[in-house]
Amino acid sequence: MTLPGQDMQIADYITEFLDYCSERGLSLKTQENYSRFLKRFLNWLKENKLSHLRPHELTLDHIQRYKIYLRSQNHSRDYSTSLKQKTQNYYLIALRSLLSYFAQRNIQSLPSEKITLDKDRSEREIRFLSLRQTDQLLSIPDISSPSGLRDRAILETFFSTGMRISELVALNQEQIKSSLNSDELELGIVGKGGKARTVYFSTRTLQWLKRYLKTRNDKDKALFINYRGPTDASRRLTPRSIEKSIQKYALLAGLPSTTTPHVLRHSFATDLLSQGVDIRILQEFLGHKSITATQIYAHVTSKKLREIHRQFHGGQRLKK
Repeated sequence: MTLPGQDMQIADYITEFLDYCSERGLSLKTQENYSRFLKRFLNWLKENKLSHLRPHELTLDHIQRYKIYLRSQNHSRDYSTSLKQKTQNYYLIALRSLLSYFAQRNIQSLPSEKITLDKDRSEREIRFLSLRQTDQLLSIPDISSPSGLRDRAILETFFSTGMRISELVALNQEQIKSSLNSDELELGIVGKGGKARTVYFSTRTLQWLKRYLKTRNDKDKALFINYRGPTDASRRLTPRSIEKSIQKYALLAGLPSTTTPHVLRHSFATDLLSQGVDIRILQEFLGHKSITATQIYAHVTSKKLREIHRQFHGGQRLKK
């Protein structure tokens, strides 16, 4: 009797696995990532003449060799193929999920827990800007031009709302225009994993958005557009174009080249936390499903708290 999985190659199950992910309610973006991550694994199998492998034939030795391959990509000279440690783990998580799927289908294979993740050395390192550095960055765009005003409005929006870049590029004009005469704006958005939350635009941010939108005479529904794009198609800015702009402004401001939209999100979070905002409230601001994801910021302020304790509560005011 042939057991399930003994007559099909691993590659034959990928489509079914992605359908399974959809049934579990995983986002379309996650499904796309899993497809891309597993494609790399299948390419590795092919390059090593292992395409014939069936689920029960996959061994720990294969997994270790694949991990070594992923690590080697961390030092690739080709930026397009270079993989940071955190990204390597994403590839392994996708493979682990495939093994979990095999277990659900009673297909003989390695247990998913056999695939361990390497600890990311930079995992606990949160890069963020101080208020002084943030001011430096905000002052760089040339606001005498429409694109400069747009970029200033983008930077202000990032710091005011703590949005992810995917959430920011999805904004439309109509979501903002109705509140431009108000002092503030609360906007409902749907973020990562389909989680809904409210983001808050400060009076200052709304003023910059108003100045930027006065330069717009087009009918594109996107809030932030590319002025160089064709007028007969959507000119919505891409995440990559915003990342490149922020890196350019960071270098002009004398800030680290590692300054990214996510660094601005970190700056938003650490500023709130340093002002005494409760970690649970911060979780809501950021749209994290789990408090664990938010707690990575807690240690950022620990040094500041130690300094405050040393200055105000170190025993200096006690009588000797």
